[in-house]
Amino acid sequence: MSLLELTVRNVKRNFRLYSIYLFSMIAGVIIQFTFTSLMYNKDIMDALQNRANFQTGVGIASLVVFLFIIFFILYANSFFMKQRKKEFGMYLLYGLNERQITRMVFYETLIMSAISLFTGILIGGLLSKLFGMLLMDLMNYNQVISLSFPMPSIAATIGVFLLLAMIISVQSYIMLNRVQLTELFHAKQKMETPVRVSSAWAMIAVLLLGMAFALISSGKGSVFWQDYATVSMIAVTIGIIAGTFLFFRQLAGWLLQAVSRRKKYYEGNTMLWTSSLRFQIRGNTLNLTFISLFSAAIMLLLSFMTINYKVQFEAVGRNLPNDIAFESLASSTNNRIDSLIRSSGHEVRYHLTQEAIVAEPVSDMGPAFENPEYYTPYLLLVSEQTYNGLMQERDPKQILDLQGEEAVTLAQGSDFAQSYAANRQPEFKVKTDAETAFRIIEKKDYAYLGWSSDPVRSMVIKPAVLVISDEAYRSLREHADKKSFEIYGIADAGRAEELSKQVHAIVTETPGAYYSSFADVYSKQIEGSSLMLFSSGFLALIAIFALASVIYFKQLREATDERMQYTILRKMGVDDRQMKSVIRKQLLFVFLPPLVLGVCHSWFIIKYYILDSVQGFTGLTATVWGIMGVYFLIYVLFYVSSTNVYYKIVNENP
Repeated sequence: MSLLELTVRNVKRNFRLYSIYLFSMIAGVIIQFTFTSLMYNKDIMDALQNRANFQTGVGIASLVVFLFIIFFILYANSFFMKQRKKEFGMYLLYGLNERQITRMVFYETLIMSAISLFTGILIGGLLSKLFGMLLMDLMNYNQVISLSFPMPSIAATIGVFLLLAMIISVQSYIMLNRVQLTELFHAKQKMETPVRVSSAWAMIAVLLLGMAFALISSGKGSVFWQDYATVSMIAVTIGIIAGTFLFFRQLAGWLLQAVSRRKKYYEGNTMLWTSSLRFQIRGNTLNLTFISLFSAAIMLLLSFMTINYKVQFEAVGRNLPNDIAFESLASSTNNRIDSLIRSSGHEVRYHLTQEAIVAEPVSDMGPAFENPEYYTPYLLLVSEQTYNGLMQERDPKQILDLQGEEAVTLAQGSDFAQSYAANRQPEFKVKTDAETAFRIIEKKDYAYLGWSSDPVRSMVIKPAVLVISDEAYRSLREHADKKSFEIYGIADAGRAEELSKQVHAIVTETPGAYYSSFADVYSKQIEGSSLMLFSSGFLALIAIFALASVIYFKQLREATDERMQYTILRKMGVDDRQMKSVIRKQLLFVFLPPLVLGVCHSWFIIKYYILDSVQGFTGLTATVWGIMGVYFLIYVLFYVSSTNVYYKIVNENP
């Protein structure tokens, strides 16, 4: 019998085991092809305003997808090879050498890759249309997506899986050469030994996790993060990783040991499921730690990208609140731009010409404007009347009422916007022809002019604006340098990219002139955040598949190893109901703690470092809990599926 015939016979004989591996490969092909095909879809590319950025983003995300797929498939192959160690031992006993067995595995991989490629590309092509429509919906583009099977995507997917076939062969060869023949025959007979646990190490696990959660919940405005950020970051990382590891290695074992010392330990089926878990702790510690941290990473990634996507629609308007704004130029140039805007097809809702005084800051800019490096080195002093005139058109809720030396700093993007009590109002000095001191009554997370922008570079720098009372403005105006700005509100500003390019070209004929346009950033930000959310969704999908494979393959192996023990229990009179109860309790102890820890890790980080930074946006907390709820439901399905598979395997004849 040739190696190829032996390979085909193996596939037919062990179809159930092969089907698990085959499913993993098909899932990998579907994800790889579906994602890469979007980059070559003509309908999608026609709809985009920033094609080069999209292709770069998809290229980077494709690389990450590829790395995830490699991990996913190699983990599945590792399980597959371990399950067949006894079979390989027989082949070695019959005279085959490691190279021949490796070649046989390579043939098997090629056969499965061929099946996976055909099935995965077919399903992936159908799904690419669905995902393409979803991507266009995320970007708010009304574009019809046609069904397509781009040849570059097919070629790339085939190339990826041929490379994987070679990597799998190398992995298989290494695994075969690292074990002895006797190990191959007795691979499934190795028994775990209970871990020695101590209450001291269990307490250290609680203290490490408590320290990490306490540091995170202190918030980034606390002294720990303001003055000792690096040390705090290291402490949190150690606390989460080491604390999670010791939680499963020591605390879980200590709890099981405590249960075993109870008087009612021998009543019911408690002894059956706890004794099995105590023996599995050593082998499960790394897996459970990985599952907890991986679950936290999945929820954190999806929550962050979803929040970023939801925030961008409003954040672009906050960063660039004016549809078109530019520094007043010569009258002829202003009239030329005005004619261009009014003939563009975008209805002009309002046009204001507003004046500001140019001043130099004497006081430190830091307290008044967070991250002063993002602002112009000079200040624009805007009168209360001028500011309120624009707010009447843009947002009446932002209207101010100032008296005397009172002033408000417009620090858009500030994490620490605040109003100051009368006895705590900081002094801020500016210089025109002479120094003038103002009392800052509020640091406002709002923009008057917004970032200066560029159709290519997007946001460049933002003007530092101080709103002062009308009487203070009048007293400074006579002997100060002044600038005027033309501010337009137009209809459908998000689609005004071409108009913005034309106006920008005219304004920049005057070097250093201020220009800002909502359209310059809107399409880039929305397309970028949509692509990041879409890509993170794919990565989360792969990660969930990888997580499912870790859980499923581990439970499958343990169920196979414990088949004899359950056969003995059945002979001792344990009925099906009791066996199912034992399996459910045993697996619940494996599934529930990683989920709880994963949710805690991700929630603390999301709550105190993401949600607290975007408090002005509504509905985000509910979105995060929605993501965690969906993940919880998926995890419940993993649990139910694992209990059913576990029960079926232990009921088979050993």
